[in-house]
Amino acid sequence: MDAYLLIGNANTRKTSVIRSLTGCFNRSVRDIQLQSGKPVRFYARVGALQNTRTTLDDFVQEVNRSRCQAVLFALLPNAVHTDLMGYPDALTYVAGLRERGWRIKGVAVLGQDGGGVRATNLRQYIQAGTAPVNVTAREVRAQFGWL
Repeated sequence: MDAYLLIGNANTRKTSVIRSLTGCFNRSVRDIQLQSGKPVRFYARVGALQNTRTTLDDFVQEVNRSRCQAVLFALLPNAVHTDLMGYPDALTYVAGLRERGWRIKGVAVLGQDGGGVRATNLRQYIQAGTAPVNVTAREVRAQFGWL
């Protein structure tokens, strides 16, 4: 599975950027045109996994049911303090996805805290909390290689 993700604390506009990129409200399948010229079927999920109380295993099953080639989703950099094991930090989610063979194709860090996640296509958008959402979305779209 190809994974594109946004990481950011509260009020960094993760949800707004995902909606701007995909046009989805919550959980939807969308075709996204890549710069390589071919459309890819994406599963887009709004809301950080920790905020929506979604474990790694539940998320993987949800994505598998979508029968998509790629996924766009969001994570908080830190674990939910009331359930550190069930809803861990971004680094733990990403490590678990990599262990399952997922390819992290792009990481957009909105704000200053990326939770320690490292990826070859990682970019930080420090002004995401105050910049117009469409500007941030345009930059993320270019980073991810989407038209």
